[in-house]
Amino acid sequence: MFYSVPHHRTSVFGNLQGGERMHDLGTGPWRAPDNNSNSFARESHIDVMAAKASIDPVEFRLKNLADEKMKAVLRAAAGKFGYTPAKAPSGRGIGVACGSDVGVPVALIAEVEVSKQTGSVQVKRVVCAQDLGLVIHPEGAILQVEGCITMGLGYALSENIHFRGGEVLDLTFGTYKLPRFSWVPKIETVLIEASDQPSKGGGEPAIVAMGGLIANAIHDATGARVRQLPMTPERIRQAMA
Repeated sequence: MFYSVPHHRTSVFGNLQGGERMHDLGTGPWRAPDNNSNSFARESHIDVMAAKASIDPVEFRLKNLADEKMKAVLRAAAGKFGYTPAKAPSGRGIGVACGSDVGVPVALIAEVEVSKQTGSVQVKRVVCAQDLGLVIHPEGAILQVEGCITMGLGYALSENIHFRGGEVLDLTFGTYKLPRFSWVPKIETVLIEASDQPSKGGGEPAIVAMGGLIANAIHDATGARVRQLPMTPERIRQAMA
């Protein structure tokens, strides 16, 4: 936990190395599946507390972060975005979220547009800052960030599995909805200069906070808090109602 939370305890159930599975279903080539879910819950709750305290969500995080590297990536993302403080919900549709995977701190800030009639979401812009240590191939690292953000749109907004009893009903892409090119926002990446540190993997960190990021941006735009993934138009309309 990179926040300063007294009396905190996290329990993890399931051990892949011990032969047990985290999920009842095979996740296939999905980046950081358990971290996505945990980060969605944590970053959503951080925003709930910030709003309750009437504190800007970036300021609230900086006040409660214990990890200096996480503070650095959050400040870098805010600087690149041109972020101006405001208490949520501000009506601007701006969300923020932090995450960590394989020891890589990452911070994202996004702007979204939400249709109050249909509940549909268009993610317009995402800024991502992360500390990978020594970056050997900057272009490749940026491509990984762009892939994570694009893939993250799916689990955040549309990729849903329906069941009937123990039967999985979504067996084709006719009902399992993946992100389209028209969904992809403007993506800007900041790679923290840390050439004196060992290199770390960049294939997963940027995806882990996408659910919380978009949930927080939806709340900032509408005042509605969606607490279940994916955040489909139906669930967003229900939350707004």
